[in-house]
Amino acid sequence: MNFPLTLTVSDRQSMDSELDAAVSAAKAHALIGKRHGILVTRHGANKFTVDLSDAVPFGLTREHQAW
Repeated sequence: MNFPLTLTVSDRQSMDSELDAAVSAAKAHALIGKRHGILVTRHGANKFTVDLSDAVPFGLTREHQAW
């Protein structure tokens, strides 16, 4: 899986399940190198990115609003 992952969701239920799946995948990748945290950025009401980030300490997940 390549990061960042971009998600466009249609409703609250799919937002929760898709974000949970994307964050779980990011955690699995972060565990390999143990150097990155996870950054979840909201770009709009239904658009998100999930990425590995050097700016977030390993073991943490941070949320950012960009809209």
